Amino acid sequence: MQGKNSWFYKRKLKIADKLIFIKWREALGGNIDVIVSGGAALQPRLATIFWAAGINVLEGYGLTETSPVIAVNNLVTDEIMVGTVGPLIKDVEVKIADDGEILCKGPNIMMGYYNKPELTAEAIDKDGWFHTGDIGKIIDNKYLKITDRKKEIFKLSSGKYVAPQVIENKFKESFFIQQIMVVGENEKFASALISPNFEFLHNWCSIHKVKYRDNEELINIPEVITRYQKEVNSINKTLTLHEQIKRFRLVCKEWTPGTGELSPTLKLKRNYLYKEYDHILKEIFSTN
Repeated sequence: MQGKNSWFYKRKLKIADKLIFIKWREALGGNIDVIVSGGAALQPRLATIFWAAGINVLEGYGLTETSPVIAVNNLVTDEIMVGTVGPLIKDVEVKIADDGEILCKGPNIMMGYYNKPELTAEAIDKDGWFHTGDIGKIIDNKYLKITDRKKEIFKLSSGKYVAPQVIENKFKESFFIQQIMVVGENEKFASALISPNFEFLHNWCSIHKVKYRDNEELINIPEVITRYQKEVNSINKTLTLHEQIKRFRLVCKEWTPGTGELSPTLKLKRNYLYKEYDHILKEIFSTN
């Protein structure tokens, strides 16, 4: 792979800038200095593309209870690491609990929930640490990286824990996959429901002369399933054994906020999806 400082990379970047990136900047008003991203994970490959396009996207993190910032990538001090939410803001402390939860302390932390002392006691422990409910780690003793929501981590029947968001984000880097939900709580292995990137898949089918009437027929065509299995196998190689997706099923619907599968910030509504695809999930785990 060519390095970013190589003449070949710079030449390709210059061509891409003239043909594509300049149009992106114009679409954003032509005078963008910084865009702050939060609310959901930003895929590193997308962040890298934006930076290459001269659009500085800085990922940050915080909650309403933290007023609302804990960490953010900093363009002024040049403290930036793609794939993380950046260094902590001034006077804020963070530590990672034994179970991986991010705990926070500082002047930005709320005093408590109004007229709800019991709920406040659950969120802020006796030592003053606010429990965010998010799982993460510190990279290079500086950059905070969010890996999952604590309540979304599940345990296999073997006792191994699986953090679904980490796995889902890796799979969503595939051009074939629009959305994915990793499942397997109390089961022997992890599996997944996959909502394909139908626009990309339709183009692939056209190139490979795969005929279909509609998406419902499309997801059951052996050549399509085989292509997705190849994609799953490739990504599985980057995961530990217990994290690997042993079985998957394609679904014929695109998941959107409008159809109910995603929140307005594009997070999976897992409870909704469990109910909607209950019959498929039962089928996945019905045989050993």
